[in-house]
Amino acid sequence: MLSKKKKGLLIVLSGPSGAGKGTICKALMKKEKNLKLSISATTRQPRSGEIEGKNYFFKSEEEFEKMIENDSFLEWAKVYDHYYGTPKDFVLKNLEEGNDVVLEIDIQGALKIKEKFPEGVFIFILPPSMEELKNRIKKRGTETEEEIIKRFKSAYEELNYVSRYNYVVINDSVEEAVEKIKAIIIAEKCRVDRNKDLYLEIKEGLV
Repeated sequence: MLSKKKKGLLIVLSGPSGAGKGTICKALMKKEKNLKLSISATTRQPRSGEIEGKNYFFKSEEEFEKMIENDSFLEWAKVYDHYYGTPKDFVLKNLEEGNDVVLEIDIQGALKIKEKFPEGVFIFILPPSMEELKNRIKKRGTETEEEIIKRFKSAYEELNYVSRYNYVVINDSVEEAVEKIKAIIIAEKCRVDRNKDLYLEIKEGLV
């Protein structure tokens, strides 16, 4: 038996706007009760049905910039004229306690996280097609036509970052996408480099 608690996995889900990463994340959290979801802070306005402290911590620009000054973020970025950031205390505390933490963030944020946590599990969510992506963005009904075009162009450019990730999951079916992510988590927990203490302790016990 291990004498030291294993550090938790940092699981990062990201992808272009409209790929459905938020929907996948919600479905994943319902099926995997042991996962901890990191809640991001943002300066954008809440969308219909979004709740403070559950979906996001909604901040004014002044509040957000104060948090930047206080080094309160694991990462932060400005996307579509709004700030987004990951408060660091929650993430670091849970990882040290052995809990797996899920981050659902934009690509800029994910790449910043990767610089600090290369041992994290980085999963890129793709739509089945660019046409479907455009339809999903339109169906949300939360953006103007100009904003839709801006997001679609940005999404097209963001596809170039797939190679920076460990895994890619196509969101053709939310249920199937969730099952693939669950399989990825299991596989990552079985990696040799994540279990050095285990096999070394077993080996020592045989001497």
